[in-house]
Amino acid sequence: MRRRTLIAAAGAAALSPRPAFARAAVRTGLDSVAADDWEILRGGRLGVVANLTAVDREYRHLVDLMHAAGLPIGGIFGPEHGFRGSQRVGGSSGVDARTGLRVYDAYRATHDEWVAMFTEAGVRTVVFDIQDVGARFYTYIWTLYDSMAAAATLKLRYVVLDRPNPIGGRAFGPMLRPGFTSGVGLKEIVQQHGMTVGELARYYNGEFLPSPVRLEVVPCEGWHGGLFAADTSVPWVMPSPNMPTPDTAAVYPGTCLFEGVASISEGRGTTRPFELCGSPDLDHRWRDRVAAHELPGVALREAYFVPVTHKFTDRLCGGVELHVTDRSTFDPIRTAVAMLVEARKLPGFAWRNDNPGRPPFADLLFGSDRPRKMVDAGASVASIVGSWQEELADFDRRRQPYLRYPRSSA
Repeated sequence: MRRRTLIAAAGAAALSPRPAFARAAVRTGLDSVAADDWEILRGGRLGVVANLTAVDREYRHLVDLMHAAGLPIGGIFGPEHGFRGSQRVGGSSGVDARTGLRVYDAYRATHDEWVAMFTEAGVRTVVFDIQDVGARFYTYIWTLYDSMAAAATLKLRYVVLDRPNPIGGRAFGPMLRPGFTSGVGLKEIVQQHGMTVGELARYYNGEFLPSPVRLEVVPCEGWHGGLFAADTSVPWVMPSPNMPTPDTAAVYPGTCLFEGVASISEGRGTTRPFELCGSPDLDHRWRDRVAAHELPGVALREAYFVPVTHKFTDRLCGGVELHVTDRSTFDPIRTAVAMLVEARKLPGFAWRNDNPGRPPFADLLFGSDRPRKMVDAGASVASIVGSWQEELADFDRRRQPYLRYPRSSA
């Protein structure tokens, strides 16, 4: 009888719902302005720089809410992948089917093109709301910079509706150097900047813009730099086709470096881009060599995958899958450097170099040629990572006046 009672109790426990994970209640800038009946945005024609991530806690889009509230929107300015996220690459222009508003393709727009678009749309206030993922080479933060610079030229008001940095508030990695600017890095910041878009806007305004823009940042409430996307109540909308989950964002500042490697896939064309890396020439030995570095906060699984697009389409690849086990100690860039160091020792390794007259793409991602050259020279992981610690510390000091949120829960 006692045995049947214990079995019944165990079965009931198994069927009962598990308690929900307690996420930090975080209110985005969008949530705040909507709750305040859009007061801060009233009083002039608006231009909206946004994409599919500009949603409130009920997944309603900023532009749809503004349009329903009768706010005067002169134009929508879409970044890479388009305003509604309808483009696999590039941007798009035309008329938004839902609202009838004019949409401008702002991806890779020059300064003069931004000025012309804002002028044509009759904009008096620019509103920015895009979810960043925390890496220098994610292009949305350069859409922010370019649109701020154009707004400064036209003496427009610029309002950032802030969102949390989904990978926290710590900075990692090397600094972008002059001569290595590109669409994946326009100004001197480190590889994982550890700032929200609102903090970055303040940094740009104070450090880079020759004529500061009239900037207002509507802050997040309840966020600090120790919180990651999975810790908060903020809805996750994949900000680009190969950024499906917060897990992807966590590793991306490191494994995106494999976009600069011709001989190894960064997992594009799989359901786990940037978490999977490998090639037809790799197997368990690469995983074992990288794991021997005893990298903090990450477990490496021997993995096999077949990309359906991009590198090695329809070919079986061997390699690793990254599983972040402790976000507080995980350094994605150190992890990727260890992967590169061990891959470089194997036959067939090749950097991508398909843009004559420009630095290899790995240099544009790193921000200089120093890390690539050190990997080629057989330098240790510790020496490569150590080579940028002074510039990283300097960046960390310089960003302090522009930070709006504490960097831990303390």
